[in-house]
Amino acid sequence: MDHYTGSTMLSFEALLIPSDGRSPTLVSLATSPMSVPSHAMMYGQPASRMPHPEVYMDYIAEGLGPRAWKYQLVEALDGMNRKFAQPYIIFYPTVSRDGMPFPVNKCVREIQGRSYREELAWRGNVVVAKYRDNPFTSMVDASMADFPIIKNYLLTHGSPR
Repeated sequence: MDHYTGSTMLSFEALLIPSDGRSPTLVSLATSPMSVPSHAMMYGQPASRMPHPEVYMDYIAEGLGPRAWKYQLVEALDGMNRKFAQPYIIFYPTVSRDGMPFPVNKCVREIQGRSYREELAWRGNVVVAKYRDNPFTSMVDASMADFPIIKNYLLTHGSPR
């Protein structure tokens, strides 16, 4: 897929891990171009794209765009001595519509089993994308085959606070 097409919206396949306990599914994660300083274009730097995972996050504050969510990079699993060629970026909601905490993600809680800790619970719908070099310039399509790797990561990693 061509990642630099000017002002068009581009979409990439991403994993949605719903908080209500339903099974993870693939969703189309839209990205839109971010303004690029002219000096960056001069040096051939790829244009950054803003992903829109908030589209899949229930109860998220509206109108805040990327200020209503954060992300965690997954470049390797514990025990690996090399980074993934195509790492992952986990988007999670941080600002709810009503100021209340997001519901605990039941799917992730189930994955964590006995290692689940309430204070480190992943909350709300979680969106997982994949990228090559930079998460905001070189996204690639994820597939359900990526879920076991993400599951392995979530098994031992609580949500960042």
